[in-house]
Amino acid sequence: MGGDNEGSWHRAPVSYDMSEYEIYAIRYARKDQRRSSENFVENDAPDTPMPMDFFVWALVSQKRTVIVDTGFDEKAGKARNYAVTRPVAEGLRQIGIKPDNIKDVILTHMHWDHAGNHDLFPHARYHVQEREMHFCTGRCMCDAQQARAYNAADVSHIVRRNFEGSVTLHDLNSDFDDGISLHWLGGHTAGLQIVRVRTRRGYVVLASDASHYYANILQRRPFPVLFDMNQMLNGFAVIQKLADSPSHIIPGHDRQVLSLFPAAREGLDGIARLDADPLGSPA
Repeated sequence: MGGDNEGSWHRAPVSYDMSEYEIYAIRYARKDQRRSSENFVENDAPDTPMPMDFFVWALVSQKRTVIVDTGFDEKAGKARNYAVTRPVAEGLRQIGIKPDNIKDVILTHMHWDHAGNHDLFPHARYHVQEREMHFCTGRCMCDAQQARAYNAADVSHIVRRNFEGSVTLHDLNSDFDDGISLHWLGGHTAGLQIVRVRTRRGYVVLASDASHYYANILQRRPFPVLFDMNQMLNGFAVIQKLADSPSHIIPGHDRQVLSLFPAAREGLDGIARLDADPLGSPA
């Protein structure tokens, strides 16, 4: 597996506003053999290598820890020919987070690579846009092209948790907590939401698949897996308005994230601190 050996890790005492969060980007899988021609609706530039990384995110404040997206496990990855390089549970433990203690999980959307690992957070409440629930349980899933990015087991898990009273369905914009807000954009899926987070360096936006790569949003070149092109393009403008700068925008699958931000701790590969000052500017 990727990453450091597991072990206890104790954060140094910090002193900051109770509503400010640390943000950790945890890479759990990667696809190195991917080309730029696969990542844009129209690609008139040279076709070059453009790998795709897969992340979950942890938001940590003095009062709570929130997980954003849950990734996929080895079984789900193998079924689609993707290899897990660091199980999500291992990545969380490497930064001192116990999945059993998590009380809240935000799902930006319910595609298979964002909504798996069903048993990892048994005590969590899941936060999903109601439009996403309608989309992935309704007539659109009768169409094989739209359904292919979803796993029925992932959707069934959220439906079951909803019946158990452990899901909150959000509508458009929500003040999730002091320091965290959720914003519906659509575009990539009918119910995709982004997460705006207050940090010590300002407001960071976890764009997730509203922009897979920095190039999608900064060059206004949409990713080809989409539900509504106009929503995706409008979403780019919303993200740029909500984020304090381009370096405050975090795309969902861009490997640059790991080079633009410092490691969570020295020697820990594949886990970055997004609330820290960036080491450079996105390309």
